Amino acid sequence: MSSKNTSLLGSKLGEAAAYDPFLRGRFPVGVQTFEANDKARDRLFPCEVWYPAAAEHAGQDSDPKNQDFFIPRLRNTEQRQSAVRDAAARAGTYPLIIFSHHSGGHRRTSTFLCTHLSSHGYIVAALDHSEVVAPELARPENETEEQKHLRWQAIMESRVPDARFLIDQILHPGEWNTSDAEIDRDQIGLVGHSFGAATALATPEFDQRIKAVVALAPGGASNPRPGILPVKLTFQWERAVPALFLAAENDVPLPLPGMYELFERAPDPKQLVILRRADHMHFVDDVEQAHEAFRTMSPVPPELADMQREMIPIAQLSSGEQAHLGIRGLTLAHMDAFLKDQREAKQFLAGDIQGELAKRGVEVILHRL
Repeated sequence: MSSKNTSLLGSKLGEAAAYDPFLRGRFPVGVQTFEANDKARDRLFPCEVWYPAAAEHAGQDSDPKNQDFFIPRLRNTEQRQSAVRDAAARAGTYPLIIFSHHSGGHRRTSTFLCTHLSSHGYIVAALDHSEVVAPELARPENETEEQKHLRWQAIMESRVPDARFLIDQILHPGEWNTSDAEIDRDQIGLVGHSFGAATALATPEFDQRIKAVVALAPGGASNPRPGILPVKLTFQWERAVPALFLAAENDVPLPLPGMYELFERAPDPKQLVILRRADHMHFVDDVEQAHEAFRTMSPVPPELADMQREMIPIAQLSSGEQAHLGIRGLTLAHMDAFLKDQREAKQFLAGDIQGELAKRGVEVILHRL
């Protein structure tokens, strides 16, 4: 190899090494809550938005004395997130990422990821989806199979309109109080988990504004387990939307064969990374608690009892910290590459992802067709 080529290679390696999507970003993070009224469907959605905060808030989002706290849906214990409530926004123009939660979850299920993205210069927004806020979508007592089928169909039909409604609300001036932060309307991405990931994969078919998608353990496979929403994905996208699939090796509700099927059906460009020794709840906050709560809750319907019996105790799986490190870094790199068009991020994704994660104690498998 010539000295010129060696010099060029060294330069490129230096650039790649300088890019580290696993580290917290340089911006403190602010967070706000607002309500959005969908008059057409008569639904009021609680919404959360995370954004780069002004320099005066530096360090406050990592300080428990200044961090925001909340009580998650269906829990009675307080949780903190790495963000400052109602912080002043940092002036600038930023890409927008919409986060979509799992079935029956809530807008703050994955603050570990939403705050990380905002610390790197993204505005991130999420809402409590229709099945959470609409009384007509709640499960009634003594529900028949026919009623359940109709209710599930209504829930599935609500998801894409929910995502599109939130985009419209965030883009509309005055809906949320961050006058110094603006959104680049040409840089909009979607991230979702489980049913939320299916939502993220379905939305580009109906909304041309979507430029990149990250699907975390997505639903939508053709042969779902009993008890799992039978989401249908067609992938009839009219243009290229780069998609990153992140799956869990030991996912019981949404097993790997379904992940392989969805990945194979998705249009290019795409990438699938599998987290070793991880289950379905490794994509949410408080992994250990969430996993064991699902594995041991009682009473449950028979189909969920079957899943519980198959689940591995959390002590035998990877830690939440390990999983979150990988999820944060890979999601950020994908959005940096395809929303911000960063060359270093594209080089990172095309490089030795397994090696980079292994250095940080995270084991993954790269699936290739």
